[in-house]
Amino acid sequence: MTSFNDLGLAEPLLRALSTEGYTTPTPIQAKAIPPVLAGRDLIGIAQTGTGKTAAFSLPLLQRLAASDKRAAPKSMRALILTPTRELALQIADSLATYGRHLQFRHTVIFGGVGQEPQVRSVARGIDIVVATPGRLIDLMGQGHINVGSVETFILDEADRMLDMGFIHDVKRVVAKLPKERHTLFFSATMAGDVGKLAEGLLKDPVRVEVTPQATTAEKVEQSVIFAEKDEKRRLLLKLFEDPKLERAIIFTRMKHGANRVSELLDKAGVPAAAIHGNKSQSARVRALEDFRAGRIRALVATDIAARGIDVDGITHVINFELPNVAEQYVHRIGRTARAGATGIAIAFCDREERSYLRDIEKLIRMKLTPNAMEIPGPSAAELAAPRESRPPQHHRQGQQQRQGQQPRREDGNRPGNGQNRPRRRRGGGGGLNSGGAPANASRSSNGARPN
Repeated sequence: MTSFNDLGLAEPLLRALSTEGYTTPTPIQAKAIPPVLAGRDLIGIAQTGTGKTAAFSLPLLQRLAASDKRAAPKSMRALILTPTRELALQIADSLATYGRHLQFRHTVIFGGVGQEPQVRSVARGIDIVVATPGRLIDLMGQGHINVGSVETFILDEADRMLDMGFIHDVKRVVAKLPKERHTLFFSATMAGDVGKLAEGLLKDPVRVEVTPQATTAEKVEQSVIFAEKDEKRRLLLKLFEDPKLERAIIFTRMKHGANRVSELLDKAGVPAAAIHGNKSQSARVRALEDFRAGRIRALVATDIAARGIDVDGITHVINFELPNVAEQYVHRIGRTARAGATGIAIAFCDREERSYLRDIEKLIRMKLTPNAMEIPGPSAAELAAPRESRPPQHHRQGQQQRQGQQPRREDGNRPGNGQNRPRRRRGGGGGLNSGGAPANASRSSNGARPN
């Protein structure tokens, strides 16, 4: 079995790895580090959780340390572009861990916080910048950052970058990079526009692929529970009655959905927090720290967190809502079964999500095992409004649509049409009734693998 000593890494890096208890490289590390050290452009195809951060961080640090060049003011020697703040912080933390015995400076640039500290960190020139596209372009436009002398450009999570609509931002950054540079390109998939983007960025690249594209982690036990929308909340609370569900990430498609699920769990006595794009950076960091420290049992997230969270010991991933892009399912469940551990992924699937489930099963080339878990009894709302005298929900919606009406929401209102307008009270007065951290690098015992 290959060890880090066999990969040509310098002694300061090996010493840092030893301190962390890392002795054996993952497949992506074993295959990527030697050609990157040799200066080759590289395409790395690997799922989240396979250790690709170390696959590019270790050789990058060694190549920078081998030269005494200094970056010009407002410039950097290496630029790492990544889609989310969480992932940027995770990469920066890994750089600090692996490079603890080397002399280098690095910083993180992302939105949601004040820009002045970020501007100051680059003003005198810096070795490595880890950035998200939006804030980087803002600072470039203001003249605070110049990427024209970058020696190494690393695009991480390229497919996620495109999924989030950053393709034009990436191209704007690339247009300002020097033509002669060292480029590393990492992605979980290479389909469609991702492959086209790679073709335009790299020169004679080495291609490293450690798993078939879009396969799911082998050590994740996957199942699906078929339930309608109004049954999912009760199912979720039922799942948390199991003490084996120690630390879980729950995924929703929308931000407001994440907030509602987090509030549901909190009210039921399950410590939880939501994390999504509308949360401030301080709130997101606090939620991650609480989750990592075990102060909360559940983290409810949208897909912005699907590949930016690196937390050991996640026992379960629960897809409260199935993603409408099948690839996101792979990235979501990759939050568990990391570093050789096992994990459990449970998907809730309602009638409207059956097509999403078919797309997922086609992508991962397997059928999810039906989970025979019984759905708890009727909710209070259902007891208060018996259904036997009314036609089924799907029938009523179809009838309303045929009559030109919009179906009612779960709260009884129809979308639009002034539904939130306060109603006048009946009978006099004219009164109104309103109705109503940075992530820490993973540490493990001897023989574990770095991320």
